[in-house]
Amino acid sequence: MPVAATEPSSGRAGTLQLKIGGMSCSFCANSISSALLRDKGVREAHVSLAHEEVLIRFAPEETDEGRIKRTLTDLGFTIRDPRKVSAFEEQRKAIRQEATDLAMAALAALVLFAAMAAMWLGLWQMRDWHAWSAWAIATFVFTWNGRRIIRMAWGAAKRGITNQHVLLSVGAIGAYTGGLLGAPMPWFGWYGFVGFPAVDFFGVVVFLTAYHLLSGWVSLLVRTKASESVRRLLSMQPATANVIRDGGEYEVGIEDVAVGDQVRVRPGERIPVDGTVVEGESAVDEAIVTGESMPVEKAIGADVIGGSINQTGALLIKTTRIGEDSFLHQVARHVEEAKAMKPGIVVLVDKVLKRYVPTVLLIALAALLFWGLAPDDWSREPHWVRAIYAAVTVLVMGYPCALGMATPLALIRGGGIAATRGILIRSGEAFQVLKDITYVVLDKTGTLTEGKPRLVKIIPLNGFDREEALSLSAAAEEHSEHPLAKAIAAGAREEGIVGAEARDFHSVTGGGVSASVDGARVLVGTARHLSAEGVDTETAEAALQEQEARAHTAVVLAVDGRPAAVLTLADTLKADACEAVSAIKRQGATPLLVTGDNRLTAEAIARQAGIDTVHAEILPQDKAGIVRDLQAKGARVAMVGDGINDAPALTQADVGIAIGAGTDIAIESSDVVLIGARVSAVGEAIGIGAISYRKTVQNLWLAFFFNGIGVPLATTGLVHPSWAMIAMALSVSAVLTNSFGGRLFDRRAVPDTKEHAVMTKPQAKSPQGRETIGFSVPSIHCQGCVDTLTAGLTMQDGILDVSGDPAAKTLTVTFDPGRLASRNISDAIIRLGHRVGGQVESPRAQTNGKQTV
Repeated sequence: MPVAATEPSSGRAGTLQLKIGGMSCSFCANSISSALLRDKGVREAHVSLAHEEVLIRFAPEETDEGRIKRTLTDLGFTIRDPRKVSAFEEQRKAIRQEATDLAMAALAALVLFAAMAAMWLGLWQMRDWHAWSAWAIATFVFTWNGRRIIRMAWGAAKRGITNQHVLLSVGAIGAYTGGLLGAPMPWFGWYGFVGFPAVDFFGVVVFLTAYHLLSGWVSLLVRTKASESVRRLLSMQPATANVIRDGGEYEVGIEDVAVGDQVRVRPGERIPVDGTVVEGESAVDEAIVTGESMPVEKAIGADVIGGSINQTGALLIKTTRIGEDSFLHQVARHVEEAKAMKPGIVVLVDKVLKRYVPTVLLIALAALLFWGLAPDDWSREPHWVRAIYAAVTVLVMGYPCALGMATPLALIRGGGIAATRGILIRSGEAFQVLKDITYVVLDKTGTLTEGKPRLVKIIPLNGFDREEALSLSAAAEEHSEHPLAKAIAAGAREEGIVGAEARDFHSVTGGGVSASVDGARVLVGTARHLSAEGVDTETAEAALQEQEARAHTAVVLAVDGRPAAVLTLADTLKADACEAVSAIKRQGATPLLVTGDNRLTAEAIARQAGIDTVHAEILPQDKAGIVRDLQAKGARVAMVGDGINDAPALTQADVGIAIGAGTDIAIESSDVVLIGARVSAVGEAIGIGAISYRKTVQNLWLAFFFNGIGVPLATTGLVHPSWAMIAMALSVSAVLTNSFGGRLFDRRAVPDTKEHAVMTKPQAKSPQGRETIGFSVPSIHCQGCVDTLTAGLTMQDGILDVSGDPAAKTLTVTFDPGRLASRNISDAIIRLGHRVGGQVESPRAQTNGKQTV
């Protein structure tokens, strides 16, 4: 949970950004922020628990990086550079170490619990060596497996900060002291104080340490979700480049490319550097920069961005920016800064614990002093045994075990329900904040729209009919690799129109194509290109202007020198986009459209979707700025996106929601992932978050009920610490029962949208009728694609089994034909972000013994 703090600024400021290891709750974030601001020269300290980072602004003339780092290490935290690969490796190493410590402590807890149970039941008689064996186990677990807990508690206590580390350490030390008082030393003639069962007290030390390690390990696993974001982003830049040097072409590492070098990029390759075109023409996919789904034509003098995809022609590029100055590195930096600058979200349980922990410590101290100083039965002899029992039991009974589990258990349950709807909620903070969302910022391309051009309208001219125009256009475009050509050909196939064979095909980059079809000379391209070819396009001008005013892309078909039709292409709204916007409004939030696309297109899409506020032609870092501006006004903001250009805003938002069919960097930068491309799930996610939060509040009341009764009883000094552990277990059981014992969600609150059944919970499979059908899916490139498709498709009612072959790029689906048609499966594959090339023969396709293709 990020914490931001500032002091009045003066003079020039330096900036230091660090990864912080060892944070486990908002207490840690607050401790870091408070300690840093006490150092002279530190102006601002922004701490992000979710991303384990701190962004510090300081006056270099008053302090330096070394002093700041020493403050952090003195607090017991580890530090590392977020830009280095070692940071990711260290994080994985930390998880392994936490798991090892937890396993050792858990094993020790089981051993001691078994020994204690055997003695309670009279199955095992206490021996002197039992106490010292328990002492050895408790000493090792607390000082070695719990070494970080001790260090963190000491660092906080030195600065007058109370947190769960302090509470656990005081409780463990108290129990440890009780164990030592009861431990016999017969070689010195000492058999321990009566009333101090050493094994039981040492067992309490181990149990407390093991539980705390479990909480820390789970917390660390949850927070590591964003650690790979920057590495995934930078992997979009090719590792090598084809550089022209000394008259030859050489493949060199990207780190060896210098400003001024000329780089050759062939069709289909990702552009490795930022630069300027000095030779060639091509269409370039720059969706990672602008979000624009339509390819951008590039010619000599045009700027290109590293990471974008060269599509149709070879380019020679002069390098203008490399390394830290390149576009991808700048986006990475904006993502990192957004992590630390994200506004604080104080989870409800942390608000409670902020006052709960010092209260329990004060009660324990009061009980110790009262029973230690007051005579038993009002006699003159202080009853220290009762005093120590009271203090230790208060600390054990008051340890926030059930409180700590109240939030995660409700969220685990809510997360499970969300997953059946194709919604993966990946952070605890997201559940709480979803209920408070006031603005939902929506990206356009790939989020509200399909993210690729589609043929939307054909306007016949000069006596040609629509079908004839589409047939001729598709025939001419069939051999072109341009995305607009593919869209025209796909439109013809969707309508069942098969064009004649084209001959003498010729393509002009940035202009169009020409071919001979059934003896006619066919041209398809821009009006400028057709004019250059001698075609009078005056009869097409009115239609062209009308379509361009609607922000559509329009091309002209000419047959034998006469305009025959205007073909309109556009990135169309997803089928559920309007429903998504309506659902957001029903949840009380205001939708906004923010896109890098041009204003005409953005406003047209917003009108269709029902969105009133539009921000167009926005760069990636400016998207995050818009989110920050809304947050500065007190708004809670959700950002929905799917591309690299959305990553900084997804990270900056209170809740980042990524479309699962989008890029890895967008998904890794988000708090919520919508599997596939179903944007209507945004409204459902907000509803699930609100209901999960209510369940968290119920769990907190249950936990307080046990603690509210248990702590006062513990102050009497009549409750054994072991019974306090049992009471703590009962409180946890109550929270578990409340979280999982009944139906968490009212179906009326989160309605089941059957029109998007691909993401709903699977129903019982029909035993009657099975068909197996094979699909060619050209967009499959790895086993991960197959796994994603399998997970998404098996959620659809009627699909019985899914398997795939990444090498053959095929998917085999077994389904119940009485409940599902094959075209529904094809549509579902497309919704999951993949392309369907057609049906293929399946080796196991059988329906009642008959093969189906």
